[in-house]
Amino acid sequence: MTASTPPRSGPRIRLVPPPCRRPDRPALVLVAHGSRDPRALAAVTALRDRVRELRPGLAVRLGHIELNAPLLPDTLAALGGAPAVLVPLLLSRGYHVKRDIPAMAAEARADVRVAPPLGPHPLLAEALYDRLLEAGWPTDPDEATRRSGAVVLAAAGSRDPDSATDTRRTARLLADRLGVPVLPAYAAAAGPTVPAALRTLAARGRHRVAVASCFTAPGRFATQCAAAAPWLAAAPLGDHPAMARLVVRRYEQSLATPSAQAA
Repeated sequence: MTASTPPRSGPRIRLVPPPCRRPDRPALVLVAHGSRDPRALAAVTALRDRVRELRPGLAVRLGHIELNAPLLPDTLAALGGAPAVLVPLLLSRGYHVKRDIPAMAAEARADVRVAPPLGPHPLLAEALYDRLLEAGWPTDPDEATRRSGAVVLAAAGSRDPDSATDTRRTARLLADRLGVPVLPAYAAAAGPTVPAALRTLAARGRHRVAVASCFTAPGRFATQCAAAAPWLAAAPLGDHPAMARLVVRRYEQSLATPSAQAA
């Protein structure tokens, strides 16, 4: 190239700023009650792992209200201020859902939403139904079972009337699946007790009665209720696949609802 030759202009390079990185989705924190029964921690940990399988890449954590580590405040602290949705592993409304969990989140100054409890919901009824089948409830009951059979839906119990309302709705959902009466009963703080519910059903001519465990994990109440069963006693719900799907459903619903409770 000579001095008189104009320089050849190359292609124009347009500088494009890098795309903004989409913020990660809020973590999903399963909130368990906690129990001195060592099987309880194993059950909720297995449920957490099943939820992780359903949502790879989503941060899924576990925190307890009491008795087991990690406690919920420690789980929230470990998130370092990142947003989260707290999904109570509780099966009805009550003091823990309305007061304890929001108070813990507020004290931790965490950026969280609190999802509704897992019940009532058709997926909860599905898990209860399957646990009864595993315990020996017939998949195709004969006429004698339909006439004399029934189920006691054993739950923890609460003084909050909303809790009993939710448990009754779950009982109706389960009754629709089974085709026999389902009577709610409680381990504490509400009535009837499981033995009282059994007597009520016997007075109605229902002597072939199973106890469905409306508990997420094993513990003192679940064991106490199962011991009263005159026939079959289903296991707690644990890591049933429908429970994992229900946890994810509550998480997604909470994110999609502008009015979801934020602590």
